[in-house]
Amino acid sequence: MTTVATSSPPREEAHSHRVPWRRMAWVIWRQHRLAIAGVLALMAAAAILVIVEGVQLHHAYAAVTACRPAGSGACQQVATNFSDDYSATAGIVTALLQAVPALIGAFAGAPLLAGVFETGTFRYVFTQGFGRTRWAAAKLVSLAVVAAAAAGAFSIVFSWAYGPLLGMKGYGYSSLYSLFFDLRGIAFAAWTLAAFAIGALAGVLIRRVVPAMFATLAAWSGLALATALLLRPHYRAALKTTNPDIGPPAQVISQWWTLHGKPVGQSALSTALRPVDVRVVTPGVFQPGPSTPQNFDPVHYLLAHGFSLVASYQPGSWFWPFQWIEGAWLLVLSALLGASAIWLVRRRAT
Repeated sequence: MTTVATSSPPREEAHSHRVPWRRMAWVIWRQHRLAIAGVLALMAAAAILVIVEGVQLHHAYAAVTACRPAGSGACQQVATNFSDDYSATAGIVTALLQAVPALIGAFAGAPLLAGVFETGTFRYVFTQGFGRTRWAAAKLVSLAVVAAAAAGAFSIVFSWAYGPLLGMKGYGYSSLYSLFFDLRGIAFAAWTLAAFAIGALAGVLIRRVVPAMFATLAAWSGLALATALLLRPHYRAALKTTNPDIGPPAQVISQWWTLHGKPVGQSALSTALRPVDVRVVTPGVFQPGPSTPQNFDPVHYLLAHGFSLVASYQPGSWFWPFQWIEGAWLLVLSALLGASAIWLVRRRAT
């Protein structure tokens, strides 16, 4: 009896059966064209809303820039009226736009991998020559690039539209204000990418589409809130000033009153303002009474009586350094989350 020895095929022959990257890209595009179209449609709808607002803002702002002399009381009143008329609407619109990255993460990122696990179709996919790692990486990278590119284009439109409210000294909003900062520069693309990566990882971990979507919304919201309240204010140590008119484009972190260099509380302020019938609601909010003189300014009154208003703030010139800091750590986070999702597909897809 003769034994015939067989050898395993060479590595090159084994690799020749793999589906080429170009064909994989075509398959991914066909499979996820609705998700890609949804991402682009959401960004387009947001951009149209912002453009409509931006045209109105720039038209109204033309009256502010045309007023001469710029430092006159009349021109300051024109600037104040412009800020009062458009700041509230801009705040509402930007608050709504904060949800865009979370929606992309929940509706495009979470179902991307969770869908094939929930339906069980991954067993068929892994027999088609893609390979688990290549299949997961191709899916994640392809859609992530589309989402990040669309977000980057939107941030350019947004910066143009709301530029007038962010460029007025003493009026409007600071460029570091969270509702605007998150939607400009590289931060918006980075937050969109992070939301997408959170959704993809949640999909692999939970393997059910709807629970993964809710988990994505919760995780992204918690991360965004923690960043705005706890992390971003500490990218750089805040500066201090006694200028009572500090404001846009600077972002005020906190304010407190001092007397002879020592901090004072609400009771000391109330005692000082009692002769003019002004009640102190909080150290920064004052309520005039019936006998308060007309057009009375409690801040300047306290300054004239020896008090000092100290503010910690971040200057508007820190906008781009903060953008690069936030964009960098969000990019690293997104890469780690995406790599974790790919590793889990390789290890747990059974």
